[in-house]
Amino acid sequence: MYIHRPAGRRRRPGLAPGFTLIELMVVVVILGILAAVVVPRVMDRPEQARITAAQNNIRAIRSALDLYKLDNAVYPTTDQGLLALVEPPKSGPKPARWSGYMDKLPNDPWGREFLYLAPGKHGDVDVFSRGPNGRSGDDDDIGSWTL
Repeated sequence: MYIHRPAGRRRRPGLAPGFTLIELMVVVVILGILAAVVVPRVMDRPEQARITAAQNNIRAIRSALDLYKLDNAVYPTTDQGLLALVEPPKSGPKPARWSGYMDKLPNDPWGREFLYLAPGKHGDVDVFSRGPNGRSGDDDDIGSWTL
């Protein structure tokens, strides 16, 4: 059986077909150019990704708090804190129908605990992170009131 091969690329007997060094170098150069263009655009956004993650965690905590209130008619007190979503509160008004609302409390993307106020300054309850700089009361705070 005859296999047509283009002129200039003849296979030597006993050698397996493969890529030439030039072809591999061209592919490596193309990948390098793509990485040089794409990586800076992706790496510019880690802080924005952390802020979005904090907002999503606050939404999840807020949903668990709403379920707590639905079962018990009130939100946990500030003293009981967010821990009341993970284990039954030991102080303050005991919940009538407590059931685990979260398996564990997430930390914010900067590794700190979320803060909780009931009643909050911005609504029934406030759940918030101190944001990137770690100080409360700044413009970079991320809270349930900004969602």
